[in-house]
Parts: sequence; structure tokens; C-alpha cells
Amino acid sequence: MSTLSNNKSQGGKKHHSDEIRYAARSLFLRKQTIPEIEEELNVPRRTLYSWMDRDDWKALLRNESVEEAIQRRLTVLAEKEDKTDRDLNEIDRLIASLSKLGRARQIEINNAKLKAAPVDSDIVQDNRKKIEGAPAVVRSKNRKNKIKNDVSFLTEKDFKQKFHKNYFAYQVELANAKKYRNRDLLKSRQIGASWYLSQESSEDATLTGDNQIFLSATRAQAEVFKTYIVNLYQEHFDIELKGNPMVLNTANGPASLYFLSNNSKSAQSYHGHVIIDEFFWIHKFNELYKVATGMAAHKKWRRTLLSTPSAVTHEAYDLWTGDRYQKRFKRKREEFPGFKEMQSGVLCPDNHWRKIITLDDAEAGGCDLFDKEELKIEYSPEEFRQLFMCEFMDDTMGVFRLADLQACGIDTDIWEDYDPKADRPLGNLPVYGGYDPSRHRDDASFVIIAAPLKPGGKFRLVQKLHWKDKSFTWQADQIRQLTKRFNFQHIGVDTTGPGLGVFDIIKNFFPLAQPIHYSVNSKTALVQKAKSVIEPGRLEYPAEWTDFVHAFLTIRQTSTSNGGMTYSAGRTNSTGHADVAWATMHALIHEPMDTSRQSCSSVAFG
Repeated sequence: MSTLSNNKSQGGKKHHSDEIRYAARSLFLRKQTIPEIEEELNVPRRTLYSWMDRDDWKALLRNESVEEAIQRRLTVLAEKEDKTDRDLNEIDRLIASLSKLGRARQIEINNAKLKAAPVDSDIVQDNRKKIEGAPAVVRSKNRKNKIKNDVSFLTEKDFKQKFHKNYFAYQVELANAKKYRNRDLLKSRQIGASWYLSQESSEDATLTGDNQIFLSATRAQAEVFKTYIVNLYQEHFDIELKGNPMVLNTANGPASLYFLSNNSKSAQSYHGHVIIDEFFWIHKFNELYKVATGMAAHKKWRRTLLSTPSAVTHEAYDLWTGDRYQKRFKRKREEFPGFKEMQSGVLCPDNHWRKIITLDDAEAGGCDLFDKEELKIEYSPEEFRQLFMCEFMDDTMGVFRLADLQACGIDTDIWEDYDPKADRPLGNLPVYGGYDPSRHRDDASFVIIAAPLKPGGKFRLVQKLHWKDKSFTWQADQIRQLTKRFNFQHIGVDTTGPGLGVFDIIKNFFPLAQPIHYSVNSKTALVQKAKSVIEPGRLEYPAEWTDFVHAFLTIRQTSTSNGGMTYSAGRTNSTGHADVAWATMHALIHEPMDTSRQSCSSVAFG
């Protein structure tokens, strides 16, 4: 029996051990309430109050500041696994109190600095007007004790002059839609949505003191927002921002900017405005969405979702179409706005404001960064519609399934043995390579996959390289340099057409290079091997590589001229697509179908 529960009973009265009293006092000093201690230690409330008064527990707290006391209590509540509504309300009240104390302390600091700073009084008065209700810190390059991430002197006018004047028309529309609590954005690639939301969120944090939470499939993808924010403040305001979370010292108290990966456990206790990036490419979206909406449960917090479309089987698809709302709340279906209406931005029956921005919409809104005709040459019609015209893919017709592919995406922080900046990124661990040549205008692709160390183990796709408009001798030389950094055991090369020239050079410095000549049999072997690796989750790749997933989704089963079956992705002699998928298959094929075999014999690809 535990010492803490070893209570002796004499005459019907419980006598608690010294350990119990010490434990109760310790919990009290950690800011647990008497009722909470009663529940945890099973000691009557009256007894606890008696101990508190007799031993003067409160005296032990008299040297503790108010902020320290609040932080202690917040720690206790944050550690509770099953938080009640009462606990959550107390957390919000404590955070609000802490913010008020922070603002008061900041005002004292600012006042002190204003008194000490040798500046013209007119400048001081001008800066006082910049922050409503609080004096501003006068910035000086010669100031020794600068406040970290100090943005307290920035005003709405500063952002209008530096940020807003650079917005395209659709970004202005997104800014006007801040009044909606839920914003769902379906967009073309590379139109500046993440760039805009980085500005909107950092401006909002600076001017209001509100927390901002950025969620993505991986930490690296979430920190794209951080990079934008750091660069914007450095360029426009000469402010160097640091930290993750990045805590801004604003005129309204501290504002925290969190950059998080798709890991619900790390995000449970945060609260603020939430942005979920590329939500149509996040695995287990519903689980993340539940956590994210919980972090923004209060009516003051916005939830903003943005993404390029993936496939109709993704978990978020029914949220976008409104089917989730229709099923849960309505017996009779309500009419949801159509594609064209959403291109103008519209509030839907489920109180979500939805907006679609295609490449055409972006160009009409002033974006001149694209060459549309060039893109149509580089991508198949299906790829172009999905990547730039906001059309979802029907992966029910494809060979590979979105759910299987996304289940293989991970946050590569767990790869402790991989350092891409090192001379030998994987040391001497064995790797496989796969090369897919360029045809006419598409990229050539090369992938590097860390091989399993035991039969049936996992492959890790550590690098993918794209080479455009480069000669086959240049590409072969790039592969030569890679063989000096990685311990290649296999390099598979498509020699059906233009890849033959690359292969002829590669085999001179890497004799283990394997030619792959496409035929019905060889394509079947490539696809079936890839399926046998992907479907059971034996492949890992960085979850932010949405182009990798897209490449596999474009592969279809088609019929040959003589009625047979084969696989394709719109490839011809003059065009090539899904290149990174084929390059991956060229690498994976080195492992035999029977994974119990320790070594691989040559596969015939005639």
C-alpha cells in the first residue's frame, strides 16, 4: 500500500500521515484549490482548511508576485488532461489578467524609457498619439537594452503604407472578409495567399495583442508563414523578430504567434485566431480540425482555412461542399452557392465565407506573375485544372488512393540520422536513386530514397530534384556529384527515350545503374511494386510535398491499342507528367516483391 494512502483509523476518526499533509501543502503551493486537493487526496475539505489555517500555508505565498501566482495556477490547469468548462473559463480569465498586468508593466517601461531618452519633446508627443491610451517606445539604433520583438510603436497607418498598398484585388477582398469568423479559401497555386495571411495575422497581432496560430502538415510548412513575417518586418520596419512561439511586445500586451505541425497533442492548450494551411493535403484532417476549432472556440477568434484542391475522397471535402452541414443539421437540403458565386466570395448557410481564386481570377485581380500558356504546355490538362483552376481530382478512378499516400507523409523532424546540409547527409546508409527524364517541356526528376535496413522495413524519400532545360550531360554530372554524397546501391533510369543518353554516362561512373525500358510488363511491375510499398505504409516522405502526392494521383489504368491494360499519366513522346512518381517507382523497383529475400536480382524490363 502507498505511504500516501496509509491512513490509520482510531475510534472512527481518520488520522492522516505526515506525507499526506506535506502532499496537500505542496499542491496548495502549486495553486490547486482546496476542493481540487480534496478530490485528488481524498482528504475532507474541513481537514484541509484546518491544516491551511494551523500551518499558515498562505504565509508561504506572501513573497510571490501576482504574475507568479497566476502563472503557477495556469500551469496546474494546463497539466490537467480532462479540462472542464469551468477550468477553461478560469484559464481565459487568468490569461486576460496576465495580459492586463503585462500591458501595465509595458506602460511603466515605456514611460521610464521616454523620460530617459534624449529626444525632442515634439517627437515624444507624436509617438504618444500613435498608441491609444499608452505612450510609445521611441526606437533608437543606439539603444543598448532593446525590448525583444518590440512592435508597440507601430500603428494602423504604418501597415496601410507598407502592406496594404501592395495588395492585389483579391487580397483586398480577403482583408474585407476579416469580419467573418470562418473563412474557407480554395485557391490556385502561387497566388500569394500565404504571403497575404502572414501580413494580415502579424498586423492583427501587433495592433490588438491577439494570439495567432498557424497549423500545417509539418513544422517546416508552418514556418513558411514565420519566414514571411520575419522578412516583412525586417524589410518594412527594420525590426528583427525571433522565437517560436514568436512573442510580440505590443501596445496591448504580449501577442504569441505559434507555428505548429499537424500534431494535436502539441496544440491542445493554445488559443487565438487559427490559420490552417493546405488543409486539403493534411492527413487525418477531421482530428486536426476538431482541435483547431477548439483553440478558436470563443466568438472573438477567426478560423481561416486555405488550400489548393486535392481529391474528392479527402476528409475535408464534405466540409467544403457543405454536405457535412447538410447531414448534421438539416432534414431538407439548403441550396449552397455554386462555383461562380464562390469566385466572388460568399457567406454560405453554414456561416462559412467561401472564396475560390483561380489563376484567371488572380490575373483579373492584378496578378501578373504567371505565363498561362507556358503552364498549359508544362502540365497536362488535368493537372492544369487541378493546380490552377481549382478543380478536385477524382481519385476513385486512379491507381493510387489519396488516403494511402497521405498516410505516408510525415514531419521529417523524426529523421535524426538525416542532415541535408552535411557532406554525407545519411552517412554510409544505403540509398536507392530513381531518374525520370524530361520529354519536351516538363522537368526531369531524380529522387533519393533511404533503403530499409531490414526486410519489410520502411523506405524514406529524402530528396527530390527537378531539372528543367538542362542537357543530359549536365544532368548526368549532377547525379555523379550525388554519388559522392550518398551510398547508392541502385539507380533506376528510364531509357525509353531521352533518358538513354543520361544512362550511357551514368553507367560509366556507377555500373550498378539499371536501365528501365517501358513496356506493358515493365509498367505493371513498377506500379504494383509501388502499391505494395505505399498501401501498407512502408514509404515515408515530407508531408509538405503535395506535388509528390499529386503525381501519383494522376496515374491511371488505361487500355492499349490491342485491348490490353497498362498505366499512364498522359505521357507521350513529347510530353511527360507525374515525373516524380515514376522516378520514385524507378527507385523502389530494386526491392523484390518478396521482401523476405535479402538481395535483389536483376528485373527484366525488355
